[in-house]
Amino acid sequence: MNNKVPLGIKRVATLCVLRHQNSFLLLKRLKEPNKDDYTPVGGKVDPFESPLAGAIRETFEETGINVDTMRFCGILTESSPTKYNWVNYVYIADIDYVVPPLCNEGTLNWIDFEDLLNVPTPKTDWYIYKYILDKKPFAFNAEYDDTLSLLSMHEEIENKILV
Repeated sequence: MNNKVPLGIKRVATLCVLRHQNSFLLLKRLKEPNKDDYTPVGGKVDPFESPLAGAIRETFEETGINVDTMRFCGILTESSPTKYNWVNYVYIADIDYVVPPLCNEGTLNWIDFEDLLNVPTPKTDWYIYKYILDKKPFAFNAEYDDTLSLLSMHEEIENKILV
């Protein structure tokens, strides 16, 4: 039996946005994808695991922060002609301010929403934070080229082209 997943099949992951007021606890990543960019914590959903359970687990694994619940915000689907193809369930948890804990995936820092355009982040993520702050659900569809440069981004609920 061949258990290899065909190239291009979407993998399921979570993005876990941790917020205190208008600041986000973001991870400056040590490795690809998005090396040296600030991203939410998160990762792959394990077999037989729900996206919410995966988000709570990933948050604890990467930050040591226990959250009992998270609010579902939307979906980010990413498509490329490479092996970078994801369906990301995006959740938010409002947390108390903490000193950024150590993380083996990179460095955690608090970034104010107003400063997000001044730090390196994936182009898709600013829209995620904006929709979260505006309390708007989203279904983003991002298309990349073979070098993983963002070609276009469409919000499917409002049927609006963003990039």
